[in-house]
Amino acid sequence: MVKVKPFAAIRPPKAIAHEVASRPYDVLNSVEAKAEAGEKSLLHIIKPEIDFDPIADEHGQQAYDKAVENFKLWQEKGWLVQDPKENYYVYAQTMDGRTQYGLVVCANVEDYMTGKIKKHELTRKDKEDDRMIHVRNQNANLEPVFFAYPDNAEINAIVERTITTKEIEYDYIAPVDGFGHKFWVIDNEEDIARITEIFASIPAFYVADGHHRTAAAARVGEEKKNNNPNHTGDEEYNYFMAVVFPESHLKIIDYNRVVKDLNGMSAKEFIEALKEDFIVECKCDCTKDGGKCDCELPCHCPSTTPYVPSGLHNFSMYLEGVWYSLTAKPGTYDDNDPIGVLDVTVCSNLIFDKLLDIKDLRTSKRIDFVGGIRGLGELKKRVDSGEMVAAFALYPVSMKQLIDIADTGNIMPPKTTWFEPKLQSGLAIHKLA
Repeated sequence: MVKVKPFAAIRPPKAIAHEVASRPYDVLNSVEAKAEAGEKSLLHIIKPEIDFDPIADEHGQQAYDKAVENFKLWQEKGWLVQDPKENYYVYAQTMDGRTQYGLVVCANVEDYMTGKIKKHELTRKDKEDDRMIHVRNQNANLEPVFFAYPDNAEINAIVERTITTKEIEYDYIAPVDGFGHKFWVIDNEEDIARITEIFASIPAFYVADGHHRTAAAARVGEEKKNNNPNHTGDEEYNYFMAVVFPESHLKIIDYNRVVKDLNGMSAKEFIEALKEDFIVECKCDCTKDGGKCDCELPCHCPSTTPYVPSGLHNFSMYLEGVWYSLTAKPGTYDDNDPIGVLDVTVCSNLIFDKLLDIKDLRTSKRIDFVGGIRGLGELKKRVDSGEMVAAFALYPVSMKQLIDIADTGNIMPPKTTWFEPKLQSGLAIHKLA
C-alpha cells in the first residue's frame, strides 16, 4: 500500500501564478525556453542556461549554480512563497473539453525503492544524474512527477467537495497550448487525514510521466538517508512531490514514428514486403465514402485526408504523398503477451527490425518520434519536406495496457506513451528540509 503526506508548498501568489508557471524542462529546448520565458518564469530556475548569452551548457556548473541563485532570488522577491502549514492540493487540467483532476501530494521514496510505485519505462543514468544534481543543489523537488492510481470514490468525493466549496487559487489558460489549469488548497485537517488514510489502502502508484524525475528524486532521498546517522524515516527527504490522478481521468495519446530511408528498397518493393505481415490498403481520395482505387500499389492518386488508425493492430503509413492503412495479419502478434500485443512492438518487430534493419530504437539515427499532440499533419510535413521518407501512426496504448505491463514487471518499448496535457511547473515546489 502506498504512503503519502501533505506538505507546505512553495508556490506563487495568486496574481502572478500564470507568470511563474511554465512548461516542464524536458518538453522544450534551451532556445525555445529562452524565447518563452518571461521575467518571473520558472524556466529561469529549471533551465537556467537561458540566462546566459550565448546560452550556456545546460549540464555545466555555471548553469547549476545559476539555478540555485535564481531559486533564492524568486523567494526573496516574493514570486515564490511557502505556505504556513502542510496541505494537499487539487490540480485540474482541461484539454479539448476534457478535465482531469489530480491531487498534489508527497509520495514516499521507500515505495519507489520497493516497487509500490511502478514504472513502465527504462531510464537513462545520465538523465537521472542531471536531475539529481538539480534536486540535491536546490534541496527541493522543483517539478512534480505524474502518477496514476486506481479510482477511489471517496477521494473523488473529497476533490469534488473541494472544487465546489473552496475558493480557487489559480485559474488560467496557458498561452502556448491553450490548455486550462486550476488549483485549490485542501487545508481542512479532517480531509487531509482522510486522504492520507485512504491512500494507505491503495496498492500502487503508476508512473505516467516523469520516470527520470521520479528516479532522481528517489535517489536523492536514499542518498540523504544513507548520509544521516540519525535517520528516522520521518524526515522530509523521505518524500517527493507528485500529482496523482485517478486512472479513469487519464488518456494516452499516440506516439508516432518517422524514418529516413527504406533500407535500400523502392516504395513498391517496401509495400510488397509489408504484404507478408499486413493487409495494405491505400487511403487516397478515391476511397472516400466507400469508393475504391484502381491503382496498383504504390498508389499515385491524391491523398488529402490523413488516415487515422481505426483500432489496435491497425497502422497508418504516409509514403510518397499517399496515406495507407496497414492491418497486422492474425498470428503476427501474441494477444497473451502484454508486451508482444502492443502495437509499438508489432511495428518495431515487423517493420523497423524485419524490413528496415532498425534494431535499436533508442540509438538509431534513422528513426525519430513524434508525439501525437502535433497531429498527423506533422508526419506529412516531415515526409513532404524530404527530411524523412515515410511516417507511421499508431493507435494509442490504453491505461489498462500500461497498468498490466507495470503490474507484471515488464517494460514498454521506447517512446510508447504520450500523456497530454503536461503538468505545469511552478505551481507547487516541495522543500526536502
